[in-house]
Amino acid sequence: MIIKKYLAKTEKEAIEMAKNELGSSAIVMNIKTVAPRGLAKLFVKGKVEVTAALDETPPSRAEKETPADRPEDKPAAGERDRASAAIPPMPSAAKESAPKEAGEADILADRLSRLQSLLEKQMQAENRQKEKMEKVEKLVSSDQEKKEEKEQEEEKTRACKKLIYEQLLQNEVEKEIADSIMEEVNRSLPMNAALDQILASVYQKIILMIGQSYLIDAQPSDRTRFIFFLGSTGVGKTTTIAKIASRLKLDKKANIALVTADTYRIAAVEQLKTYAGILSVPLKVVYSPGELGDMMEELNQYDICLVDTAGRSHKNKEQIEDIRKLIEQVPIADRQVYLVLNAATKYSDLQEIARVYSSLTDFSLIFTKLDETSSAGSMLNMRIKTKCPLSYVTWGQNVPDDIGEVNAQEIAKRLLGGDGKNSSLA
Repeated sequence: MIIKKYLAKTEKEAIEMAKNELGSSAIVMNIKTVAPRGLAKLFVKGKVEVTAALDETPPSRAEKETPADRPEDKPAAGERDRASAAIPPMPSAAKESAPKEAGEADILADRLSRLQSLLEKQMQAENRQKEKMEKVEKLVSSDQEKKEEKEQEEEKTRACKKLIYEQLLQNEVEKEIADSIMEEVNRSLPMNAALDQILASVYQKIILMIGQSYLIDAQPSDRTRFIFFLGSTGVGKTTTIAKIASRLKLDKKANIALVTADTYRIAAVEQLKTYAGILSVPLKVVYSPGELGDMMEELNQYDICLVDTAGRSHKNKEQIEDIRKLIEQVPIADRQVYLVLNAATKYSDLQEIARVYSSLTDFSLIFTKLDETSSAGSMLNMRIKTKCPLSYVTWGQNVPDDIGEVNAQEIAKRLLGGDGKNSSLA
């Protein structure tokens, strides 16, 4: 038996193909519609599959020979004459059709039985194949969906990281520092990390980079501590000293004295003298570096002496040398130095100023005039580049209000585009 499948656009075309190849004796066993798989189903219409069969088994000799043709059934010549005379002849149609119809019925029943069995086996095999294909398609579809979801999440993560990186650069964080922050985030987080995770990671990284602020200890001590304030002209050293002195005297009840060596700037001494009078603290004026050494015995009765140095250009080597001599009047163990920087100054200039003063002594950083800039990137840059701790920040001219300690959390918020405040004392 031959079983073949024919695929065509319509049922009629498929049956016609079967008849053309197998002949008109072919039997149609099954007809089904085949739908395209995957994305092809959006563009290609389904087709019709016809399963046809043809029985090639030749009929046996017994089936081919009629009773009249069998030799054993043929009577001899004489007997034939006697039989024909004794038995009345049957009508020719009835004599041929009865045995023939019975034989053909048996053959047809046998063929139908075999066709039915083959058809059932074929259908079972097709059903098993169909079930397998459906399972495979479901697995492939599920894997594809998971892959697409993962790719979408990773794309969102890349977009979020790019926005954060651009935000850091926009706030004037140096590219090298921004790169190191994002590299650390990439190492610590998965490729499909959520936005909250990325922000939290960058936020914590910035806070760790800034570190703890280095402030003036107001606790009484056996030795007098001399606090020097260095910086270029106009950065706000004198006003900053007045703000710190007010906090130490009024809030911490510290025993303090003021010293100024800024005799070059008009009214600088008078300005600090006014603040000293308001706070009821002594003010000493130093006209040359050596005079501070002569005052040491008198100043040792105070816990803290705040020393205002003259504003000097970092490019003038002679003036910088005068500041060195002034600082060296006090032993290293008894002194603390702060470099005052304008937060609105160009970052390259800040680097140069810090480089020059670092040749004199170690120092902590104070940033002034935070109200004159919207960027906090230079603060992070200077903290990383100089490795010097941050201490205070100031904004505005109000004494003693417009000052606070560096708040790492607030700086991190500002760098990430948040509404960070200026800062506040702990």
